Amino acid sequence: MRIALAIEYAGDGFCGWQSQSSGCGVQDALERALGEIAGEMITTNAAGRTDAGVHATSQIVHFDTGKARPTSAWVRGVNTLLPATASVLWAKPVADDFHARFAATARHYTYWMLVRAERPALLGRRVGWYHAPLDIEAMRIAAGQLAGTHDFSAFRAAECQAKSPVKTLNHIDVGVKGPLIRFDFSADAFLHHMLRNIVGSLIYVGANKHPPAWIAELLAARDRTRSAPTFAADGLYLVGADYPTRFDLPDTRRDVLLLH
Repeated sequence: MRIALAIEYAGDGFCGWQSQSSGCGVQDALERALGEIAGEMITTNAAGRTDAGVHATSQIVHFDTGKARPTSAWVRGVNTLLPATASVLWAKPVADDFHARFAATARHYTYWMLVRAERPALLGRRVGWYHAPLDIEAMRIAAGQLAGTHDFSAFRAAECQAKSPVKTLNHIDVGVKGPLIRFDFSADAFLHHMLRNIVGSLIYVGANKHPPAWIAELLAARDRTRSAPTFAADGLYLVGADYPTRFDLPDTRRDVLLLH
């Protein structure tokens, strides 16, 4: 039997999604909890492998098990065994050809950033932070140059294992709500550190260190050393993934809820 589920987690409580020998990954905690409920070893697959410090409001996961359990066991039962910083939102039996990673047609991320002179306390590790005013319109113009299919080598981490740097960024938006800036991204897939490198470069534009056209120059140059440093993981959230309707999944996308 194949089960799909959605899990939310605060990334600062883990060393990333992927299983580690130390057992500090979200995957480790989830597999331990699922294994206790199933009474057997469980291996999971996820829509995206978030880095240490990156959060998720709707990470989609699947696993196989030979043990029949009520759906509530995969949700409330598993949650009693997870750390307080992670929670399963729903679980559902799915077809054998469903795959949380390979069946996904799009992935969605949101980055929240606080812009003020003082560092965040109540929202510490939940938002990124920049200490000075930013030119939002310049950032929007710059962001628009990233939409579409491009070679994103300029925003790719050196340790990225993706076979190709060419990705299709279907949606990018820069919004403002009081002192918070919200960056939204949707794509078929993302490179390692791609979004945090993009956010860092957009902040350079907003701080008037470079004009908006600089972003297009970075894309053309395909040189990571020319773009801005990788921005903090704190404000980045995996907010969901899309799948074909034939899998009949519950809602696979959830917005970030912040106190603002």
